Amino acid sequence: MSALKILVIPGSLRTGSLNAKLAAVAALELVQQGADVTRISLADFPLPIYDGDLQAKSGVPQNAVNLKRMIGAHHGVLVVTPEYNSSVPALVKNTIDWVSRVQDPHEARGQVFRDRVFAISAASGNRLGGTRALAALRLILSACHATVIPNQLALSFAEQAYDDMNRLRHPADIEAMRALVRQLIDHSQRMM
Repeated sequence: MSALKILVIPGSLRTGSLNAKLAAVAALELVQQGADVTRISLADFPLPIYDGDLQAKSGVPQNAVNLKRMIGAHHGVLVVTPEYNSSVPALVKNTIDWVSRVQDPHEARGQVFRDRVFAISAASGNRLGGTRALAALRLILSACHATVIPNQLALSFAEQAYDDMNRLRHPADIEAMRALVRQLIDHSQRMM
């Protein structure tokens, strides 16, 4: 059997992002549990704001095609999103909007979402830990017919959640991360 491949996508480009930190913690935990992990930055896949007229005129941007193929090369995907105004940031939503429009020959539009398992997580400085963004992200991915695992991690008070080595410091957060990773691996293995 080939190695289980998991893609980790931080939904923030901000320097020092709490969500990029959480994505790094998740990637390390995935590796420790035996997964082959790729962590990317959406800065490497810049996309214009989705516009149906632009798509009709110019087609789907190559970066959306490249990102769709990157997702397609993995068995599971973890999206770590910030929360902006009680929802997902435009970067995350716009990325999903474009990728959902990529259709390779002999597949349905958005097929890459149907054939993968997704996990979602968020880090926030407030006590809710990004739960509203996670609800919105779960709805968006479900509308794309993605399988989104039941476990999710909403990291509250994230500025104080890490130690000096950028590892999670609180036992409850560590266990929540492990549970998320275990469930993502288990569900992804079933899709292989």
